[in-house]
Amino acid sequence: MKHKVFISYHHENDQWYKEELLRINEIHKVFIDASVDTGDIDDSLDDSRIREIIRDDYLKDSTVTILLVGTETKKRKHVDWELYSSMYDGKVNKKSGILVINLPSTRCSYFTASHKDEKERIYPEVSSWISINERSEYERRYPYLPDRIIDNLLCKDVKISVLNWEKFIADIGNMRFLIDQTYNDRASCNYDLSRPMRRANS
Repeated sequence: MKHKVFISYHHENDQWYKEELLRINEIHKVFIDASVDTGDIDDSLDDSRIREIIRDDYLKDSTVTILLVGTETKKRKHVDWELYSSMYDGKVNKKSGILVINLPSTRCSYFTASHKDEKERIYPEVSSWISINERSEYERRYPYLPDRIIDNLLCKDVKISVLNWEKFIADIGNMRFLIDQTYNDRASCNYDLSRPMRRANS
């Protein structure tokens, strides 16, 4: 079963990676691309109205959001709006699972495996794992992750995996597995939505 995927990213900096992911998907038919540009939403609207527009008009019936993380992604208000709306369990469209991909520009060597069988399948070379419970450690490992993602990595009942671009595209079977698992675990995620929506880029 192919899932409807919304891709969130920094359009100016990281467009190539979105297009490359779609090129790979065109060949291997891993998911259904449901991403659209949310850049024309009036940012003078209140948070609830922005969230409603994105969740019901843009994300629609997508069930997985892939976040492509570059060095300036966390500073973009539309990325934060898309993440918030993906996590929101709406009356019309329900919450999505979130999968985070660190792009090469971040030079990140860390990863987080949250789903069943993920450690064994994606990282068979890793023999020991540690649990992280402090925000400062997540911020040290992932300096470019949006704050809203770190909020939720700290939640025990939220499953968000973080991996590097090279690992994600290296094996189509693993790509499909990660999207499937993100989809399967979405309903059980009790997302932390306490952070106000970003009102400006920085």
